[in-house]
Amino acid sequence: MPTAAGVSRGTLYVVGTPIGNLRDITLRALEVLSAVDCIAAEHVQHAQKLLAGHLLSAAHARIVPLHQHNEDSAAHKIITLLEQGKAVALISDAGTPGVSDPGALLVQQVRARNLPVIPVPGASAALTALSASGLIAPHFFFYGFLPTKSGERQRKLASLKTLYACIPIFYEAPHRILECVADMQAVFGATREITFARELTKLFETIHTCPLGEALDWLQGDENRQRGEFVLLLAPVEEPQQEEISPQAVQILAILQKELPLKQAVQLAAEITGESKKRLYARALLEQKLTSSPP
Repeated sequence: MPTAAGVSRGTLYVVGTPIGNLRDITLRALEVLSAVDCIAAEHVQHAQKLLAGHLLSAAHARIVPLHQHNEDSAAHKIITLLEQGKAVALISDAGTPGVSDPGALLVQQVRARNLPVIPVPGASAALTALSASGLIAPHFFFYGFLPTKSGERQRKLASLKTLYACIPIFYEAPHRILECVADMQAVFGATREITFARELTKLFETIHTCPLGEALDWLQGDENRQRGEFVLLLAPVEEPQQEEISPQAVQILAILQKELPLKQAVQLAAEITGESKKRLYARALLEQKLTSSPP
């Protein structure tokens, strides 16, 4: 049931907030933040600064801390408020809650109780960086924060080497940026390009693209380049050309096609030869087309 201020009772609002520039907030977000009974925030002081920056410091809403160390216990308190008919807004320090920030557990528990959850879209550092990177690919893969230890980080990076025609996107903290980039170079090589997007929407915003082999020199060329929160984007690589089907596999497929339906012939040929079923199927379709074409 909507309240006079336009928010619904017993509803959790997941509110995106600015990632730097306080003016990057939607009118709808301001309306919700001014009307809810409670705001669940990653850090109380940060939330107070956001509200004060938009002349909402006198709002009647009370701020409840919800961060990675207390999310489970805070979730119980917030669910109690929702069950009492209170409207609650969830915000993180920057960007969209639940995306490399606390909030997903709360949303999961609220939805599990069949209580309404309404998203209020806002800024995202990953998409902001991607939009200004100039990188072109049909897909992107958002990883978020990599492991903090080098060995585990390299193993995770190595698992992403087969992401072809895709832009991997990472977050990284300033105190780990040098060792993270060194690990990326070790795993992906010196020629693959990386785009640094730091301090997005802030005064010293920087977006820089270079080969991984030059990345550490660029970072160390000015100590200011190592400051601030980072979004790292790797240039996509093309999928390697598939090897041709062996002549033996072609012959076996042709024999089986004379005796079996297409799918069965392809399946059996793949089992006998070890060739890719996808490539065999494509070859069989091509052969059918050529055979049925008029001379």
